[in-house]
Amino acid sequence: MTTSQGEQGSGGAGAEQAAVGGDAQRPEARLERAVRAAEQALIEFEIAVDTFRIEVENFSRLHEQRLGPVYARIEELDARILEAKAARSGDPEDRRLADDARSRLQPIPGVEELLSGWMDGNGLFPEAAAMLTDQPVRPPERVRPSEEARKLYRDLARQAHPDLAQEEAERHRREEFITRVNAAYARGSEVELRELTAEWAAGPKLKEQAPSAGEELYARLEWLAQRKELLTLVAKELEEGAIGSMLRLAPDDPDRLLEEIAEQLRAEVAEREAELAALEALES
Repeated sequence: MTTSQGEQGSGGAGAEQAAVGGDAQRPEARLERAVRAAEQALIEFEIAVDTFRIEVENFSRLHEQRLGPVYARIEELDARILEAKAARSGDPEDRRLADDARSRLQPIPGVEELLSGWMDGNGLFPEAAAMLTDQPVRPPERVRPSEEARKLYRDLARQAHPDLAQEEAERHRREEFITRVNAAYARGSEVELRELTAEWAAGPKLKEQAPSAGEELYARLEWLAQRKELLTLVAKELEEGAIGSMLRLAPDDPDRLLEEIAEQLRAEVAEREAELAALEALES
């Protein structure tokens, strides 16, 4: 028996819908969707954690760079105040406190000769520290990179994230690339991030993956869950650390927070200088 063209068309459409419906009813279909959703959620979480980590590191480095000399000045004034008090009182306990304060300011003798080219008595040279920690020698200009840099960074992280790789070689390639992306973002360099965007677009494309078997999908979900637990611990450690806690006081303008801390420290310096001047006036 023959069929009309309309009947053939209707039958073809029905077969196509049945095929789509059948795909949706596959046992692995919902699991595959769950895995894809979990992967995207994890990537967004990792981007948020890495963004905060970079801001914590930048804040720490700028805090030391800009405020380190002020802290050193306060420590020097504290030692001189204790020395002036000890000289005035002649009390052995006052002398001990003064000597302890002064000893904390002295560089470690012999270190520069022992580790020539790496560190002196005050610590690692910036170049050596950068080499050991894979951090750029050039310090960041500000705690939080520009909005354009943040956008470029997030777009790159979503495209090149290692968690999207199914093969070990591809994961390794992505990890190396994201390390460079993180370094460029830490420096706040829009130019470098644009260059990396072009490099990624021109690079090898990830091969299409065959549908995963049920066990593989379950294993993938388990790995994603474990990764999320680890990231949650990292995020908690960052937030509860000294620098992270400071950043949370000024989430909208962390660079301004540095200026506020500097103003407070300058006030403390002025107070100590006045106290020392008063003590020295009593001695003269």
